[in-house]
Amino acid sequence: MRRWLTSQPMQQTVFVGPALLAYAIVMVLPFLLGLYYSFTNWNGVASHIDWVGLRNYKTILTDDPDFGRSLWFTAKFTVAVVLISNLLGFLIAYLLSKPLKSRNWLRTLFFMPNVLGGLLLGFIWRFIFTQSFPALGQATGFGFFNLSWLGTESTGFWGLVIVSVWQGAGYLMVIYIAGLTNVPSDMLEAAAIDGASGMQILRNIVLPLIMPAVTVCLFLSISWTFKSFDLNYSLTQGGPYGTTESVAMDIYYEAFKNNRYGLGTAKAFVFFVVVAVITLVQVSITKKREVEM
Repeated sequence: MRRWLTSQPMQQTVFVGPALLAYAIVMVLPFLLGLYYSFTNWNGVASHIDWVGLRNYKTILTDDPDFGRSLWFTAKFTVAVVLISNLLGFLIAYLLSKPLKSRNWLRTLFFMPNVLGGLLLGFIWRFIFTQSFPALGQATGFGFFNLSWLGTESTGFWGLVIVSVWQGAGYLMVIYIAGLTNVPSDMLEAAAIDGASGMQILRNIVLPLIMPAVTVCLFLSISWTFKSFDLNYSLTQGGPYGTTESVAMDIYYEAFKNNRYGLGTAKAFVFFVVVAVITLVQVSITKKREVEM
């Protein structure tokens, strides 16, 4: 009995078993139930559920312009936010990796927006766009502040991009700082002694050595932005006329506002496949560019 209790399978069951059980209940079981409901016409409330097969998926692909519009908006939004937030996060990290006296304070300052919750942040920026910017426009006369930031399709799009970048760039900055810290200083000094310029050192030494950090940052920013809901909901609620409605909002409205839970879960699984394919392609591409120190 003692030998059985101290055996490796028993130890794995005792220490890993509870975590696996919790993961199965919280993640695997809802995933499988959602997959089942995507083949039904359940409204989320009724006890009677009819099996409709692939009809929901056919509706999404052939007879649902709202899903296609929200997917196109989400794709454009993701490209803009991922590019700008990663470039800005890396630039801030590169500058704050220099021996500045106030760099710790500046790192904290840039990271602080990420601490705020998405809904709270959205309501704060909604007040800024609708109240503070017009007041600044009247005081300064700058047309930039007088724009209807949440009232048109183009300004609403860039308003969401501004807030998302402002929130996420600080988090990416921390990851890039960790990658820059691991770059050997003697290698940088040797390149400088050999006459390499700052841009050559950045392009040929720094960027290849921090590619693991780039892989992580791109993966996180792509997955976060594709699944964006809270900022979108609190800032524009998909308006005007659904032109800034993300896929996550479309799924939410379909399932809980239109009471078509089966169709909503089918949209969620189509969206899951799209995001999974994009992130897998991104990780495979950036992994190939990583080099060992």
